[in-house]
Amino acid sequence: MWIIEKMEASMHKSLFIPGPVNVRPDVLEKMATPMIGHRTKEASVLQRSISDKLRKLMYTKEEIILSTSSGSGLMEAAVKSCTKKKVAAFAVGAFGERWHKMATANGIPADRFDSEWGQPTTPEMVEKALSTGEYDVITITHNETSTGIMNPLDEIAEVVKKYPDVIFCLDTVSSLGGAKIEVDKWGVDICIASTQKCLGLPAGLALCSLSQKAYEKAKTVENRGLYFDLVSLYDTIQKKDYQYPSTPSLSHMFALDYQLDRIMEEGMENRFNKHLEQAKVVRAWAKKHFDMLAEEKYASNTLTTIKNTKEISVADLNKKLAERGFMISNGYGALKEKTFRIAHMADTTMEEVNEILSVIEDILGL
Repeated sequence: MWIIEKMEASMHKSLFIPGPVNVRPDVLEKMATPMIGHRTKEASVLQRSISDKLRKLMYTKEEIILSTSSGSGLMEAAVKSCTKKKVAAFAVGAFGERWHKMATANGIPADRFDSEWGQPTTPEMVEKALSTGEYDVITITHNETSTGIMNPLDEIAEVVKKYPDVIFCLDTVSSLGGAKIEVDKWGVDICIASTQKCLGLPAGLALCSLSQKAYEKAKTVENRGLYFDLVSLYDTIQKKDYQYPSTPSLSHMFALDYQLDRIMEEGMENRFNKHLEQAKVVRAWAKKHFDMLAEEKYASNTLTTIKNTKEISVADLNKKLAERGFMISNGYGALKEKTFRIAHMADTTMEEVNEILSVIEDILGL
């Protein structure tokens, strides 16, 4: 046993990567809550409680769906359940590209609209696509962790509202809980997130809001699949009082219910501002020693992508960081050695942000 404990201690690192994140011990302890039957009244109370709190966090009156999966499961559900014509998939990095791949892998017609990496999706791009009348679903990434872009949703949403027959799908996997997501104000039909980023839980649970408009549209779509059929998920929680067709991860739900209480106690605006203040510190550091990939007005509040202007070996940096008990992320895909990424998500403190920056400075002799 002591060998296992020693190995676990040596493997543990303080994570500054875009998920999974460091999870508070008290949150982890909630995952060890003794099991209850997933068809009991107690399970219904738990799942209803989570949905009520998520409605507050997402600024919506719409229904909430929980899914024992990664966020990718509900992203695929969105395009598969709601598309009859064609998907307009906007990409500012790898995860926007993934949504397009999900559609085409399911035989759903889709076009991809790429921004140069480091640049946002613009309202003009959305207007040009939707004005053709070809698309009945649009997918947008709010916060792209590969490039450190946070898209201008206030502006994009005003364009999408001009096309009321289009289902608006939004990926907030890496921003819900770290930035203000105003689902109803923006007119988002399906807003998707998962637990292992700003919500500060282990991976394994995803969630989304589902508008009545999207639900009604989905009922007209054939071949929606089974596990991720949004109609089945919605109908079951309505008929069975917040229970689900398949066995859920109650362990994640115990922890999420607890963590949402913590977020509400902290104050949602306080939590959003905390992420923003940490982002400002990392951005200033990046500009001092390197440069940022994104323009500051489009920069993510939960992760900063830094240009490797000094051409350091990011792999070597991470090896040395590991020796001191830390981990950051290298660049993603084509940006692998051209950038590196520092996340400031979930329950990360300003003290911890300053510490990782100081350690990197020491290692690199900055």
